[in-house]
Amino acid sequence: MSKVASVMSSQSELACRLQSLHQGPEPLLLPNVWDVAGARLLEEIGFPAVATSSAAIANALGYPDGERISKREMLNVVESIAEAVRIPVSADIEAGYGASPEEVLQTGRDLLAAGAVGCNLEDSEGERRLVPIELQVEKLAALHAAGEEAGVALVINARTDAFFLKGPQALDAFAEGARRARAYRTAGAACIFTPGVRELGLIARLLEASPGPLNILGGPGLPPVGELARVGVRRISLGSGPYRAALAGFRRIAEALRGGGGFELLAGAIAYADLNALLAPRAY
Repeated sequence: MSKVASVMSSQSELACRLQSLHQGPEPLLLPNVWDVAGARLLEEIGFPAVATSSAAIANALGYPDGERISKREMLNVVESIAEAVRIPVSADIEAGYGASPEEVLQTGRDLLAAGAVGCNLEDSEGERRLVPIELQVEKLAALHAAGEEAGVALVINARTDAFFLKGPQALDAFAEGARRARAYRTAGAACIFTPGVRELGLIARLLEASPGPLNILGGPGLPPVGELARVGVRRISLGSGPYRAALAGFRRIAEALRGGGGFELLAGAIAYADLNALLAPRAY
């Protein structure tokens, strides 16, 4: 078997593993990462997969969220993560870095070349207007086609922002969200991601209207994992929350230092030697 064929075979196996994690007895839990250290840490703890946060990666490299970072810079980080871990990697590619299905097809190819086996694709323009559903279905089909080309069953987590739009809206969020969830599943999405959905009753209604794996964005005020699991949630991610929490911790440390305080906030930090060991090169 050629080296390229071997890599594709391994990537295909990882994709199948990620797909199966959406069908397991427990929800797939994804504290989203933005660098290799976070990905390696989750792997060491025992998480079966990692997912990136596009906002966290962009912010860490000095960009606001919203495809302000270039596709190449984003995928460079995804590639470094995929090369560093043995578990499946799903990457947030925002709106696909393209307005047309052809551009999204190329993004899918680039994503797979970076080593990812899953992705998020959102359906809004800056969380203010929804992309026409017919166009979004074509984009999802393009991602699916990119996977077929590579012999990898790309695991698509199709995000609908029907519940997450900013500003006054004329649409019925539930009706539109359910309609898009059904359409995206038919287009080949393995899971539907619905940021903004927080109540157990609404989750149950949505799953009744569109049965299948559902991804909920975790955060303060949401029901705990066990309750989300009981109503049928199959995937729980945290978006840029962990990155923002880490940055808030850093701010507290910096403010304490500037204020002439002590160094107690550094207690509990990962040991220098442990972090070096975590990131040491390893044979595959």
